[in-house]
Amino acid sequence: MGSYHAGSCTATNIKISFSLFLLLVGVASAQLSPTFYSTSCPNALSTIKSAVDSAVSKEARMGASLLRLHFHDCFVNGCDASVLLDDTASLTGEKTAGPNANSLRGFEVIDTIKTQLESLCPKVVSCADILTVAARDSIVALRGPTYTVPLGRRDATTASLSAANSNIPGPQLNLAALISAFSNKGFTAREMVALSGSHTIGQARCTTFRNRLYNEANINASFATSVKSQCPSSGGDNTLSPLDVTSPTSFDNAYFRNLVSQKGLLHSDQQLYSGGSTNTIVDAYISNTGTFRADFANAMKKMGNLSPLTGTNGQIRTNCRKVN
Repeated sequence: MGSYHAGSCTATNIKISFSLFLLLVGVASAQLSPTFYSTSCPNALSTIKSAVDSAVSKEARMGASLLRLHFHDCFVNGCDASVLLDDTASLTGEKTAGPNANSLRGFEVIDTIKTQLESLCPKVVSCADILTVAARDSIVALRGPTYTVPLGRRDATTASLSAANSNIPGPQLNLAALISAFSNKGFTAREMVALSGSHTIGQARCTTFRNRLYNEANINASFATSVKSQCPSSGGDNTLSPLDVTSPTSFDNAYFRNLVSQKGLLHSDQQLYSGGSTNTIVDAYISNTGTFRADFANAMKKMGNLSPLTGTNGQIRTNCRKVN
């Protein structure tokens, strides 16, 4: 009899411990669910999608810009919409950080979506969720893969200029530094290469690839010549060139094919195919576009889950540019 009581006591303890474990784990993730707004704002997702579709149909590049906005948000203290905060007397935002200044765009599209959602369901849908869904919808609008986005993120009340300057991988990084920058956020080298495939859409400024054009040897000569006409050795810093010279407004695997031909626009792009450990991953994505699309979708979903604020942490900003 005694041992029976001891046994049931142990079972109860285990049950309590497990419940506590689930509670602790849940602090980070339990709030995130694909159906988070199904009752509180049932038209949230369709509202975001139609606004993104409209913006991308007006300017295909906007799809890449919205995707990049999400990426630059998530790599700085998690997906918390801190990147959207404007500077104030008491808060220094992330918009003036090196990787963001004169470069990030799409803020007005997010503002439009937020205004529409505030009239539909006030104080319900977070700016962080809008960013995450808009990135997915942008990819789909440019014929990329779709994936389910868990929802329920809340918005930061702070931002970090220093983290934005140090955490976002830059265009001059070599392969080891790229692998390290993504590893710091929990991504494998394969996931890093998959996410780099987002450069199959969008454009870059001359200042980010000038050094590669004029000083690097592992670049296709005719490609370099054609891009030099857009990016002189001095001046024209903000002149744009497509990251994927083949099909810049279509989400496909041409970006990887370009790397094999030494037509990577950024130094960091070409590093993925320069005799290093990631060559085989690039080759795999060239030979099977379905593999790339699946890996990309999974890596994007993982990125959207970087350190979200949930529960009572953070807030639902009514204006994405400022704290309530």
